[in-house]
Amino acid sequence: MWPTDPENGLSPKNTIGIDVYNPPPLHWTSLLVLAYQSCGVVYGDLSTSPLYVYKGTFSGSLHRFLGEEAVVFGVFSVVFWTVTLIPLLKYVFIVLSADDNGEGGTFALYSLLVRHAKFSLMPNQQAADEELSAYYRPGYSTEDTPMLRALRNFLEKHRKSRTCLLVMVLFGASLVIGDGVLTPAMSVLSSFSGLQVHSSALTHGEVLLLSCIVLVCLFTLQHWGTRRVAFLFAPVVVLWLLLLGALGVYNIVVWNPRILRALSPYYVVSFFQRTGKEGWISLGGVLLSMTGTEAMYADLGHFTAASIRVAFVGLIYPCLVLQYMGQAAFLSKSPNCNIHFIFFESIPRPIFWPVLVIATLAAIVGSQAVISATFSIVRQCTALGCFPRVKIVHTSNRIHGQIYSPEINWILMLVCLGVTVGFRDTTLIGHAYGMACAGVMVVTTLLMALVMVFVWQQGFLLATMFLLAFGSVECVYLSAALMKVPQGGWLPLALSLVIVAVMYVWHYGTRRRHMFDVQNKVSLKWLHALGPSLGIVRVPGIGLIYSELATGVPAIFSHFVTNLPAFHQVLVFVCVKAVPIPHVRCYERHLIGRIGPREFRMYRCVVRHGYKDVPGDDIDFENDLVVRIAEFVHMEAAEAAGNSADAPRESDASVEGRMAVVSRPFDLSRTGLLMRAPLPNPEESAVVRAATAATAATSTADSGKTETIQSLQTMYEPESPGFAIRRRIRFEIDDVTSESMDPAVKEELSALVEAKHAGVAYIMGHSYIKARKSSSLFKKLAIDVAYTFLRKNCRGPAVALNIPHISLIEVGMIYYV
Repeated sequence: MWPTDPENGLSPKNTIGIDVYNPPPLHWTSLLVLAYQSCGVVYGDLSTSPLYVYKGTFSGSLHRFLGEEAVVFGVFSVVFWTVTLIPLLKYVFIVLSADDNGEGGTFALYSLLVRHAKFSLMPNQQAADEELSAYYRPGYSTEDTPMLRALRNFLEKHRKSRTCLLVMVLFGASLVIGDGVLTPAMSVLSSFSGLQVHSSALTHGEVLLLSCIVLVCLFTLQHWGTRRVAFLFAPVVVLWLLLLGALGVYNIVVWNPRILRALSPYYVVSFFQRTGKEGWISLGGVLLSMTGTEAMYADLGHFTAASIRVAFVGLIYPCLVLQYMGQAAFLSKSPNCNIHFIFFESIPRPIFWPVLVIATLAAIVGSQAVISATFSIVRQCTALGCFPRVKIVHTSNRIHGQIYSPEINWILMLVCLGVTVGFRDTTLIGHAYGMACAGVMVVTTLLMALVMVFVWQQGFLLATMFLLAFGSVECVYLSAALMKVPQGGWLPLALSLVIVAVMYVWHYGTRRRHMFDVQNKVSLKWLHALGPSLGIVRVPGIGLIYSELATGVPAIFSHFVTNLPAFHQVLVFVCVKAVPIPHVRCYERHLIGRIGPREFRMYRCVVRHGYKDVPGDDIDFENDLVVRIAEFVHMEAAEAAGNSADAPRESDASVEGRMAVVSRPFDLSRTGLLMRAPLPNPEESAVVRAATAATAATSTADSGKTETIQSLQTMYEPESPGFAIRRRIRFEIDDVTSESMDPAVKEELSALVEAKHAGVAYIMGHSYIKARKSSSLFKKLAIDVAYTFLRKNCRGPAVALNIPHISLIEVGMIYYV
C-alpha cells in the first residue's frame, strides 16, 4: 500500500488537524462559529441591498403609483417572494448541494460537467486524470440510460455544442468579474448619498468626490489583504443586519402594521394587474434584492454548505425581509418622501448618524468581499487556460485562498472610478447591476439543470422541472433588465463582451498552440534509433525540458539539438498542467515515467494542479524531483523482479513506457539516497546561511564551473534564498542499502546524483504564434493581433512557475497554426 502523504503517510490535514478532503461532521458550536464568520465574507454584498432596492424599483414610470398603498404593498410582496424563491429556495436549498469537492461557483458547475459528461475543450487531458480520488462525485455510476447515453454522445461528438457551453460559462464568469466593478461603485455611492438627507449644504458633486476617495483607498489597500481587518468583517455585517431587522420592526409598528398582509401572493397578482407594463419594467429594480446571491455560492469553498444555510435562514433572510417590510410600511404612509433616500429617511433621527456610519462600513465590507472573489475567479480562469497569466500574490500565510492580483486590482479601480464619475447616479448603476445579476443567475440555472442530468443522474423530468420553475422566473427578470439597456444596462454587457473576447481568444490561441505541439511531436522510433547518446554530446547535469505535452517528445527538443548538438546527461520532460478539479492531493500530483531504455536516462514528469492550486508554488522542486525519480526507479525494478505488492499503479500505458503516480516517500532511505542539507545557524538569516555554506556545500558541484558562472550565481543567490538553499543540498548513495541494491539501479541512481551535483538547467520554448497565410481574416486577427498582444503583455511561463533566471534557457520557435 502506497503512503498517502509525502511527509507522514497520513491523509492531508490543515493547520488545525482537520482532514480537508473528508471533514468530519461539524459540532453545532463549530457550525455556529462558521455561520457567524460567513456573514462577513459571504453576505456583505447581499446585506447592503436595502440601500437601493426601492429606489431602483420606483425610479421609473412606477413612481406615479407611489401614493397607492396597494401598489406599495404589491412591490414588497414581489420583493419578498423574489428573495424567497431565488436566494432561499434555489440557492440555499438546491444549488449549494452542487459543490465540486467543497467548491462552488460557475466554474465548479462547469468542472463537474467536464469530468462527468466529457464536455471538456481543455487540451492535454489523460486517462490517468480520471484515477484521481476527487475526480468523480461519490456514488456516481458510469452506467447510463439509453436516452442519457444518446444525449451524451451527441454533445461529445458535436464540438460546437461544447464551445457554446464554454462561452456560456465564460460569459457567467465575466458577469461576476463585472460585479467587482459595479458593487463598490453602487454600495459606496449609495451609503454616502445618505449624507444629503440631513445635510442640505452637501452637494451631489461633493458626495461623488468623497465616494471616489473611499474607492481609491479601498483598492489601494488591497495589497495588504483582508487578513488584517477580516476579524472586523463579521461583527460589522452582523451588527448591520440586526440594525436592519430592528429598524424594520420599528417602521412596521409605527407606520403601518397592515403591511403583514402583503406576505400573501395575492398582492403580487394585484400589483401586476394594477400596474401592467410599468410593473414588469420595475422588476429591474426588484432584481437588486438578489445582488450578492451568486457570491454566496461562489464563496462556498471558504466555509461549508451547512454553515452558509444556517446563517442565511437564521439571520440574513429574516432581517432582510423585516427591513423591506419596514421600508414599505414607511413608504405607504409617506408618499411625498424623496424616494432616492427612502432607506435613510425611514431611520429615526436620533440614531441616523450611527446607522449611516455602520451602513458605510457594511458597504466597504461588501465591496471588499466581491473584489476578493474577482481575484479568485481570475485565478480559476487562468488555471483552466481561459485568461492570460497575471501576478498572483498570497496575502495570508495561513489562509490559502486570500490572494491579490496587482494588474486586475488597478484595472478594476480605473473602471470602477470611470463608472462612478460617468454615471454619477446610483439609479443608472443599479440598472447595470441588475443586468449582471440576472445574467449570471440564468447561466447558473442552465448549468445546474445539466448537472442534475449528467452528475446527479436524476433524470430529465426533475431537471426540466427545475429549469422551468426557476428559469422562467429569472427570464422574466432578465427581460425587464434588458429594457434598461439604454439606461445603463449596456455597461455589464459591454464589459462582459470585452472580458469574454479576451478569455476566448486566449483559450483559442492556447488550444491551437497545443495542437501544433501534438502534430509536430518527435518520433520515438527516430529517438530510439539514435542510441543512448542521442547522436549528440551528453554533458554533465540535469536538463528539465518544459512542455505542454503530457505524452511524446516536443518539437522544441529536436529544434534545440539541431542548433546546439549537446544536451544534459539526464533529461526530464516536465509538463505542468491543470485538471478540472479544485485541488489535487499532494500525493497524487506527480506522474513519473521513462522515455526509452534505461541507458537513455530520459524521464517524464507530469505535475497536475487543480484550478484552485497555484503552479510553481513548490520552492524545492529540483530536489523533490530527484527523490521521486529515485523512487520510480526502485518501483520499476521491483515490478520487473515480480514484486507485485510494490508495483506502481499503472496510469498511462504507451509506447514510451509506463507512468506511475509517485509520492515523495516519508522514509528517504527506501530510495537508496541520503540528503545532506546545510546546517542552519539560528543566529543568522537564511541569506547569510546560504552564503556561508556555499564553499563547503558546493566544492564538488562547482569544480567544473568557470569563475564567471560562479560569480553570476553569487550575484543571484542573495536575491533568491530559496534557490540558494536548494542548490546547496547534496545527495549521496546510502552505503547501507546500496550493498543489497540491484547493480543497474545503483548505476542509474549514481548517474542521477552525479547529474544533480553538476547542476540543473531549465529549457523552455519561447514561441511566436502566427496564423497560416491561408487562414481566414478572423483567425489572423485573433492570432496575429489579439493573442500576440495578450502574450506580450502577460506574465511569462518561466515567471509564473518560479523558474530561476540564472538556470533558464529559452529556445525560440515559430508556430504556424
